[in-house]
Amino acid sequence: MILKDRVAIITGAGSGIGRAGALITAREGAHVIVVDMDFINAEETVSQIAGAGGSAESLVVDVTDDKALEVGISAVVARHGRIDILHNHAGAQVAGDLEQVAIEGFDMSWNLNVRAHFTAARFVMPVMKKAGRGVILNTSSSSGVLYDREMIAYTTTKHAVIAMTRQMAGDYAKFGIRVNALCPGWVDTPFNEPFIAQMGGRAAIESYIAGKVPLGRWADVSEIAEPILFLISDRSSYMTGQILVVDGGETVA
Repeated sequence: MILKDRVAIITGAGSGIGRAGALITAREGAHVIVVDMDFINAEETVSQIAGAGGSAESLVVDVTDDKALEVGISAVVARHGRIDILHNHAGAQVAGDLEQVAIEGFDMSWNLNVRAHFTAARFVMPVMKKAGRGVILNTSSSSGVLYDREMIAYTTTKHAVIAMTRQMAGDYAKFGIRVNALCPGWVDTPFNEPFIAQMGGRAAIESYIAGKVPLGRWADVSEIAEPILFLISDRSSYMTGQILVVDGGETVA
């Protein structure tokens, strides 16, 4: 098990890619703190990990609440004495172009997709610096390197995550801390509902993906979990400040 005895915090781990990442992280020996604002979803992830013989606990918190997040992370440090891995995954899609998107939606997107990544990393950094090692993985998106039709809030935040990742990586490599970003493409989870609705329904999105993605299909969450494991483990020990795009070839189409 390549993550044996490590402590990993994963935000947005109550469903979708976050849950798949939590499951594979636990499978490889880490104790996983499943962070989600939905108690039932978080506990379901913990239950699945336990059922597979892994170790996990839930932390139910809104990651955009700075104080609650700081208290939660401090409690993890008090219980376990270390944080080896932080995967900032919690995020949201907000549809709309410049004129259509609600200002409140843009602000919410920024606070969740960018600012919460920043604050979580800020809260774990002293612990990682003291240990002289650590890994931070920020989830961006293929929308962080591409134009995404009429999704200005989402694309803006996902581009920002990439810039922030590179900046963190450059600043903290000297402390033995690696920071990378994952850019998933089309993954078949409920996360995509805002864009599906904007496109006009499931049939429309299936046609869109068939035309835009060279592999011609959605990814399954399991196909994103393996790249997550690569980036948070010593398999990527000489990688920092890098962007791993897992998109079925969309960026080269």
